[in-house]
Formats: sequence, C-alpha cells, structure tokens
Amino acid sequence: MAMELAKLPGIGPKTAQRLAYHLASQPQENVRALSVALWEGRKAIRFCETCGNYATGDACPICADPARHNGQICVVRDPRDVAALERMHEYHGLYHVLHGTLSPMEGIGPDDIHIRELLARLGTEEVNEVILATNPDVEGEATATYIARLLKPMNVKCTRIAHGVPVGGDLEYTDEVTLFKALEGRRDM
Repeated sequence: MAMELAKLPGIGPKTAQRLAYHLASQPQENVRALSVALWEGRKAIRFCETCGNYATGDACPICADPARHNGQICVVRDPRDVAALERMHEYHGLYHVLHGTLSPMEGIGPDDIHIRELLARLGTEEVNEVILATNPDVEGEATATYIARLLKPMNVKCTRIAHGVPVGGDLEYTDEVTLFKALEGRRDM
C-alpha cells in the first residue's frame, strides 16, 4: 500500500508509510468508502470538449457559463493552471488547455499539444484577445512565442501575462495576488 501511495505527487516514502499505517488502522468499510470515492471520482472526470479543462459532462462549468463568453481566451498548460487562475476571481473569460508545452528535447512538438484545437476555436468563436498564460520557463516561453506567431496573421490581439510569476515557477503554486498582477500587467506579443 505504501508503495502505491508514494506514487502520488508530494508524498515521500515516510509520508506514504504514515498514510498506509493510518489506513491499515481504519475499519475496512472506511477504506472501502475511500477507494470507491477515488474510483468513482476518476471515472466521472473527462475533458471539456471545448477547452480541454476537467469536466464531469461535455462542457466544464466555465464553458457552460454564458457570462464567461466575453471574447477572451486564456491559454494555459494544464487544468491545474485553470484552477490557479480561477482562485484569484478576477479573470472572467474562457480558457484553452494545451495539455503540455513545446519541448523539442522531450520530443513534444506542436502536434502533441492542443494548438490545432485553439486555432479551430478562433475560427468558430468570437475572440478579441488570446492571453498566453504558460509558465515563464523555457518550454512555456517557446510555446507562447510559437502560438503568438501563429495568431499574428489572424488579426487577434495576443497578450502574454506579465512576469510577476517567477521564472521557473508554476502557476499552480503561485499566490492569487501575484497571479492578479501578472494578468493585469500582460503585454502584447
């Protein structure tokens, strides 16, 4: 049990062992309820057909909300970044989740992430601005630059979040004030 728990992010061998001992001391029905909740939760989660965020139906709650359709699409690496941006309660547009960033060293090119789907959305939705909110690391910057070049001939305003987020940092771990300042200070690309 501890070996499986240690596979979770942020769980080292000692914590995994403590969790395993705790679970072993619980009534079997409690452990069964936890395992069923994990299994049922995982089965219910899918990707939004529009943006690629986590959803339990065809559309995530953000895409399903007509008030969010304000002409802005914020492009992020993964659903955790959507959650991070939503915590600040200041962005009221839509998202597009790439499910990765360009990384030639790892063999990840434009066809391996959801750039094509973003371009398709721009052809069908009324979009005034695309906000590139990938992480400020080498891969995130390369991805943002690549997308900005693709969008230039489409006459869509393309902005990049400001570098209030530390270089090499992850949006997922950035506090709401820093994220707000980064979004507020975004720049044209």
